[in-house]
Amino acid sequence: MSGRRKKFIDQCWDDEIVPTLVEYIKIPNKSPAFDPEWAAHDYMDVAVALFERWARAKLPLLPGSTLEVVRLPGRTPVIVIGVPGEGKDKVLLYGHLDKQPEMVGWTEGYGPWIPGSKATSSTAAAGPMTDMQCSAL
Repeated sequence: MSGRRKKFIDQCWDDEIVPTLVEYIKIPNKSPAFDPEWAAHDYMDVAVALFERWARAKLPLLPGSTLEVVRLPGRTPVIVIGVPGEGKDKVLLYGHLDKQPEMVGWTEGYGPWIPGSKATSSTAAAGPMTDMQCSAL
């Protein structure tokens, strides 16, 4: 990668992406598995609005691109961004905006989770992940 491109990417990361992620981290938007009242709490909509604003500001840089927030009853919203390309290749990017609860610390004596090791306190409820599960992520 050229120095000019790297500088551009680094600047974009520092000036736009990190501040947006900092704002996102402040939103207590838990996964429906950890917040059954997620829809009533409205944090999901706040998170979606944050990323939708950021992405919509980028659409003019990608002529012909589209953005749609898809909402289905009882389901978390999805932001779908279409960017026209050339040729027959297609790329699909997917992400979600909900989070797990805050971590309370490592299981005593184990430190951070390492593939194939005993589960940490943050994963103990779901059981330890195996190397096979990790490689499927």
